[in-house]
Amino acid sequence: MKFNVLTIKLSSDDNGVEGKMMKIETLKDVLSWTQGFHESLSTCMQHCGDKNVSRRSKLLLDYLAKHETHLADVVERFSQQASSNALNTWCYEYLEKHPIIHKAAEQEPFSEISSLEITEVIMEQHRQVIELYRYLYSRADAPSAVELLKQLLDLEEHEVMQMAQSANRLEDL
Repeated sequence: MKFNVLTIKLSSDDNGVEGKMMKIETLKDVLSWTQGFHESLSTCMQHCGDKNVSRRSKLLLDYLAKHETHLADVVERFSQQASSNALNTWCYEYLEKHPIIHKAAEQEPFSEISSLEITEVIMEQHRQVIELYRYLYSRADAPSAVELLKQLLDLEEHEVMQMAQSANRLEDL
């Protein structure tokens, strides 16, 4: 893998205005970004849940916000418990070609969209994170990095599946 500094675009609006930027160089940076990603989604959904007029959407946003907070906590524990060898693994090649776009709370109209649209937006956001982990996992050489990335990939895939199933159950009500 290359050794240079990468900046990941965390938000962008339709006019190309960029939001918060973060340097991603190592797996530790990826974990820090992922934790912030989940925290940001949780805050956004909490904020918008109070404003959405649909009872179903409010319930979904409340559930997803709690789930994102849980994911942020789990990722933080990974950061604390992972070996320094794994955390210091360089990994930015993927991000140079596939920036992850995460819209800020004020840019994502969760307060104005249906529960189905909310689910689609959240699944797309998580799909990008899963693709990142999948790529990093496929390129990792160090056993500690391979193990960490496999655990993170499994976590994200499982949690997205759980969120999708719960959202589908809510739609059936």
